[in-house]
Amino acid sequence: MEFHATTAPAGAQRTGCAVVGVYEGGELSAAAQALDAAAGGLISRVIRRGDFSGKAGESLPIADLGGGKVERALLVGLGPRKEYSRKSLRRAATAAAEWLKKSGARDAVLYVAGEQPAGVDAYHASRLSALAVASAFYRIPDLKSGKKPPAPKLAKLGVAINERGEAALARRGLAEAGGIARGMALSRDLANLPANVCTPTYLATRARGLARTHRTLRVRILEARDMKRLGMGSLLSVTQGSDQPPKLIVLEYRGGKAGRAPVALVGKGVTFDTGGISLKQPPGMDEMKFDMSGAASVFGAIEAIASMKAPVNVVGIVPACENMPSGRATKPGDVFTSMSGKTIEVLNTDAEGRLILCDAITYARRYKPRAVVDIATLTGACVIALGAHYSGLFSPDAGLRRELEHAGERTDDPAWPMPVAEEYADLLKSNFADLANVAGREAGAITAACFLWRFADGLRWAHLDVAGTAYLTGARKGSTGRPVPLLVDWLLAQA
Repeated sequence: MEFHATTAPAGAQRTGCAVVGVYEGGELSAAAQALDAAAGGLISRVIRRGDFSGKAGESLPIADLGGGKVERALLVGLGPRKEYSRKSLRRAATAAAEWLKKSGARDAVLYVAGEQPAGVDAYHASRLSALAVASAFYRIPDLKSGKKPPAPKLAKLGVAINERGEAALARRGLAEAGGIARGMALSRDLANLPANVCTPTYLATRARGLARTHRTLRVRILEARDMKRLGMGSLLSVTQGSDQPPKLIVLEYRGGKAGRAPVALVGKGVTFDTGGISLKQPPGMDEMKFDMSGAASVFGAIEAIASMKAPVNVVGIVPACENMPSGRATKPGDVFTSMSGKTIEVLNTDAEGRLILCDAITYARRYKPRAVVDIATLTGACVIALGAHYSGLFSPDAGLRRELEHAGERTDDPAWPMPVAEEYADLLKSNFADLANVAGREAGAITAACFLWRFADGLRWAHLDVAGTAYLTGARKGSTGRPVPLLVDWLLAQA
């Protein structure tokens, strides 16, 4: 979809659909008032008849405005004026998108973006609105037989702003929204594919495809023999039960100054997780195709910044493999030597994500990165702690923790700070190795982060546990594309 900024008042610009907001109680927004005047009071009459109340998320189309430059209008509810917030704006934009993608409109103007909540400027209002629309328009890769549903007709979306002097801000916000939307779509596509399609080899192929698309991107694929040569015994311990060959995928984006240290993103890429010998329960195991969502978010973030030509250097590192039970699979109690030289006693083979990430974090050191952020659907404990709304954010570096937290706030992709402390790390002691891969039942998300912390010594490091936020379950099952918006906003801030 093509986004553009406009300063023309509602009713003065030719469009297939003008989307205007109404506050709860029937109070017209400034744009709705302008359109109402151009339409001879039609919107006011609709409100007086009681057909539309303005409740948050409500929508009502008006098919014919009686001539003029606007073919049709869509009223969207903004909720109570005194409670209007960025959440209200996002909800209104999403409601508009849900109707627009079913309509016959080929272009539209989103005037609700001009209703900027307190503390939200034209840049953030435009980016937020466009991202909400793009997310609503996403379509899951359709592997069903038979006739495919028709694609939405909407191709162009104008985002209205009130002040001409803010047009440049709005255009920058829309450009970033377009890049983030492309990154989120790629991330969601990869995660939504079934595990018999999206294998480690498939991810490697897609990485090479990205490099062909973006000249600033270089890809390196390490095979099992390369990992063995590097001493990645921890990573290889996870994959030895699978017939799918593992891949360590390295994506180097060079958009910043030559020689400037990169930021490293490390994404967990377990394309299917059975739990290994510590086998998971059958209900819900199909969702373990989403266990590579951390890897998918790294792909998405790289796609986003490469498409924007962002002036920053980034290296994305994706350890990709399957975790399967077999006669060759790792057994509880086995001990392996990681790339760092630390030995690990594997007490639970279903705690495999940390075993592949620790070697990938060690590998990241060769780039002398300014910061390392790993992203993983790491623990069910994080889902219990934070649910599906906040990602878990772990870092001993207060500055980095605040940077990532603020990036999540700016993009409505929030992360909640969690502790990293020696008291929790001490729970990982082992009688037979330098450390165990699990501790007790308590504080599972924290001890998992502390395991990774043991391999990030001396690095400016953070860990995002996205087990609850990267995908939805139930009737709305599918990838969310998170935390691509958070990561991209943070990367842009580094630039």
